[in-house]
Amino acid sequence: MNELEQCEICPHRCKINRNNNQIGRCKSGDMVKIALVSTHNFEEPCISGNMGSGTVFFSNCNMNCIFCQNYEISQLGKGKEISIQDLARIFLEQQERNVANINLVTPTSFVPQIIEAIKIAKARGLHIPIVYNTNGYENVETIKLLEGYIDVYLPDLKYAENELAKKYSKIYNYFDIATNAIKEMINQVGVPKFDKNGMITKGVIIRHLVLPNYIENSKKVLKWIKENLPNDIYVSIMAQYFPTYNAKKDNKINRKLTKEEWRQIEDFVDEIEIENGFIQELGEHEEEYVPKWDI
Repeated sequence: MNELEQCEICPHRCKINRNNNQIGRCKSGDMVKIALVSTHNFEEPCISGNMGSGTVFFSNCNMNCIFCQNYEISQLGKGKEISIQDLARIFLEQQERNVANINLVTPTSFVPQIIEAIKIAKARGLHIPIVYNTNGYENVETIKLLEGYIDVYLPDLKYAENELAKKYSKIYNYFDIATNAIKEMINQVGVPKFDKNGMITKGVIIRHLVLPNYIENSKKVLKWIKENLPNDIYVSIMAQYFPTYNAKKDNKINRKLTKEEWRQIEDFVDEIEIENGFIQELGEHEEEYVPKWDI
């Protein structure tokens, strides 16, 4: 694929030839690599619904978050390589399971291959919405390539403070890059639209994971959303953080959120009058991190 010859798919712009088995920051080659295909019932209510979301977890990641809950997939590269034809077949098999959508998780490194797979699958009858579930660290040019292929964008907006992005995810200039990408996503598909059952069919939902000891970072993220995006944008605020992977070694984030920290977030959401979205309940124990949502 031409886009892989001097790869600039993500903001790292490694310019390596992935067609020649050169490996850049995301550790991805020319073959699609996936780690898990599943029906996921714990996404936001409008994504999972009663049928579940048809997730396809792609291996590797262009960020290196020390707290990643899927670190075996994103950081350690768990998974197997498949062809574009196989990926198209997987999309169709997910649809046959009567899932609500195709949910592409951490897809950034494989955008050119995903587009080709979507073309093949649509020619063979794929018709359910396609969700692009991303960490937000995206090139605007890459998001533009996806226009017409993606129905729902589900980006993270992790950090307003770039020094935190550098410390915990080993990337630079996260905030400007992610916010520009989110604006392009909104330009393409707009604010969420729902069917008669309340399931999202098109639009952008912005996710934010609250980190312990960094409540001010979260407030800045939410304030930017409120002041710079449409009032009817949807925000998903997540309390599911728990220390895993290398986060256990960091004395700032080696614990779960406290009730007081989460109360500050809930109060701030009310204060700035974010109108639409979802907010998780705060679990008491690590094993309770599976999302429970309030609307």
